[in-house]
Amino acid sequence: MKKIIECVPNFSEGRNLAVIQEITDTIESVQGIQLLDVDPGESTNRTVVTFIGEPEPVKEAAFRAVKKASELIDMTKHSGEHARFGATDVCPFIPVAGATMKDCVAIAREVGQRIGDELAIPVYLYENAASVPERQNLAKVRSGEYEGLPDKLANPHWKPDFGPAKFNKKSGATAIGAREFLIAYNINLNTTDRRYANEIAYEIRERGRWKRIGNIAPFYYKGDVVYFEEGKYADGNSDFVAGTFEELAKFYKEKYGNDLYERYKSIGLDPKNLIGRPVYKDGLFTHVKGIGWVVEDYHCAQISMNLTNYKITAAHDVLEAARRLAVERGIVVTGSEVVGVVPYDAMQKAGRFYLQQMQKSTGIPARDIVTTAVQAMGLNDVAEFDIDKKVIGLTLQEGPLVNLKITEFVDEVSRDTPAPGGGSIAALAGALGAALASMVVNLSVGKGEFDDQYRPLCELAEKAQAAKDELVRAVDADTEAFNEVIAGMRMAKDTAAQLDLRAQAIQAGYKSAARVPLRTAEICRAVLDFCQAAANIGNMAVMSDAGVGALMAYAGVQGAIHNVRINLPHTKDEAFIAEMNAKLGSLLSESKALCDAIQTQVESSF
Repeated sequence: MKKIIECVPNFSEGRNLAVIQEITDTIESVQGIQLLDVDPGESTNRTVVTFIGEPEPVKEAAFRAVKKASELIDMTKHSGEHARFGATDVCPFIPVAGATMKDCVAIAREVGQRIGDELAIPVYLYENAASVPERQNLAKVRSGEYEGLPDKLANPHWKPDFGPAKFNKKSGATAIGAREFLIAYNINLNTTDRRYANEIAYEIRERGRWKRIGNIAPFYYKGDVVYFEEGKYADGNSDFVAGTFEELAKFYKEKYGNDLYERYKSIGLDPKNLIGRPVYKDGLFTHVKGIGWVVEDYHCAQISMNLTNYKITAAHDVLEAARRLAVERGIVVTGSEVVGVVPYDAMQKAGRFYLQQMQKSTGIPARDIVTTAVQAMGLNDVAEFDIDKKVIGLTLQEGPLVNLKITEFVDEVSRDTPAPGGGSIAALAGALGAALASMVVNLSVGKGEFDDQYRPLCELAEKAQAAKDELVRAVDADTEAFNEVIAGMRMAKDTAAQLDLRAQAIQAGYKSAARVPLRTAEICRAVLDFCQAAANIGNMAVMSDAGVGALMAYAGVQGAIHNVRINLPHTKDEAFIAEMNAKLGSLLSESKALCDAIQTQVESSF
């Protein structure tokens, strides 16, 4: 899977659209970058840009954008409502698909160093990329803002991570970070009363709400606020009352496993000075910021939230909690809304959750899983949810061959060109075998006699889907590998040096042309296991499909091995040939024996 990184730089210009356009044009000038969103704010005089791509293009686009901003934006003339300390104020990197936080931290540090070295802009690393814990919080890093930079940079404690500890009057400083994906998520209610939306938002969000007593059902906000008093330190979540804060903190730690000192500090209260302050009840979820509001265009109140780490607090879990809380208050959740984009991983988890709730198979195509999530979460309630535009990281089966119609593909194979050839056909055969294995399983899930096998059946279908997807990608990969051979053959051969380079390129191409079908053969061998497991389910209505799937998978194994063997001698590398032959081993004989066994099992069921 490709690594997809999101970058969300914030530029200190929201009024001059020509400047913004130059910056975004610079970003889009990098091949492989997809610009997702440009959000200028006039009052904040700030523009938030969102783009994605693989690591190398993202690094280059981020640097070019910071460089262009340093040329066009003069911080001595900047004013706006939002906190800021540089022309490129912040530039976080976020893992979207196939990438890890570690990847993003490395990117942040590499880009930060380049900005400091080449542009002489002081760079501070924040959040997960922070060099020291106290710099994790962006607000602390940016404290004092642009106007306070001369004093900050003069303080050895605030020496920048990269770049000179010298005030850059025009460009200020830049914070480079790595963080989790933030999902802007709203839940729609069948009311236009903001109080009801706040009522649920306060229950859900990490900050929680003031503890109340008395008339708190069904609407908690109607109760009387509980305050800290001398000798009376109430727990926000129970009836327990301690005599001191230390006693309360000990109880809180033992009962909930959390630090009460940090809890109150996080909401801006001093644990040593709480008398007369309200007691806080914990929210249901961490990593959630939320409030209620009314959207006139939608004619409804919304619970508006930022999910700051969907891997810990998932959108569907928050939605289900909101639905439960709404019912308790006589309100109905009519649907929800994603503002901006959402990672495929988040949608996949939601789709799987709802499929499991329905006892439906989770081993279905990726797009079907996302569609399930869209429907279950009501994401089309107030605005269209276009999967292709809203979901990033959704694995698409793209390629010049797999995107052809069946008739076009067959015609392409039939032409007088060496590729696509047997390797691509072998991969396609294996993909069809995996698809049939998945179909057999999915037609069995939900049938009464197989209910006790729900989890293992889902796991089997998921494995078959993964194999199918990889084999579909191999259809183009095999042709691309052989095209390397053709490209090598077309290289110049007028001099000895050119002949040597040409020979190396051809041999490298033949190695690729052997490796790709070997991987195809290995996956097709696994597909035979899936077909056997599908046949073993015992669903007689689709037993023949399990048999056909096995035949296709075996054809994939045999066809792929043919392609390995025909390309191996051309590599002229004895060690490589020996290595590949060792991997082939008994792959073909094992596959034939397994396919024959499946055919016998299938035929005996007729």
